[in-house]
Amino acid sequence: MTPWLGLVVLLSCWSLGHWGADACTCSPSHPQDAFCNSDIVIRAKVVGKKLVKEGPFGTLVYTIKQMKMYRGFSKMPHVQYIHTEASESLCGLKLEVNKYQYLLTGRVYEGKMYTGLCNFVERWDHLTLSQRKGLNYRYHLGCNCKIKSCYYLPCFVTSKNECLWTDMLSNFGYPGYQSKHYACIRQKGGYCSWYRGWAPPDKSISNATDP
Repeated sequence: MTPWLGLVVLLSCWSLGHWGADACTCSPSHPQDAFCNSDIVIRAKVVGKKLVKEGPFGTLVYTIKQMKMYRGFSKMPHVQYIHTEASESLCGLKLEVNKYQYLLTGRVYEGKMYTGLCNFVERWDHLTLSQRKGLNYRYHLGCNCKIKSCYYLPCFVTSKNECLWTDMLSNFGYPGYQSKHYACIRQKGGYCSWYRGWAPPDKSISNATDP
């Protein structure tokens, strides 16, 4: 078992359905939570890969060209390689080489970046404008807020630092509108609420339960 396999069990992260595997189960997470809970958040292009003999099924090591770092400057200012389990059943991640730019999140362990299916990993051209703005500025503002998942009604916020995440209730599936277009940000008076817009966050334009 690689160090990453131990770490991935602890993560409550983003599950990419089109890459998922039967034995890999991930708890859904809003992109903001994935951002705030990651050691590293970068935009990068995969330029190479190799399989190394580490763990029961090996480890894939991707060589990347880092375009931009959004989080993790103090832990690893420049990332050249990312590590993931070779087996998708252990939440290993499959990425295309010399094809797409990706938004990659992950953990740092013994000087290496590890990622997997339970992390927020997405093609850059699939991110919404709001998600890109979140990476640049808004998600960071909300790392002291708590996004509370709602799977069944009724759901309520129980403290002023919570935003109620209701995407799982939608008939349109997951990820939903809040994941794609909203950030949970602390507003005037210390309350956290959903925010989407061009002006600086203000309590008068959003509330904690209905974006």
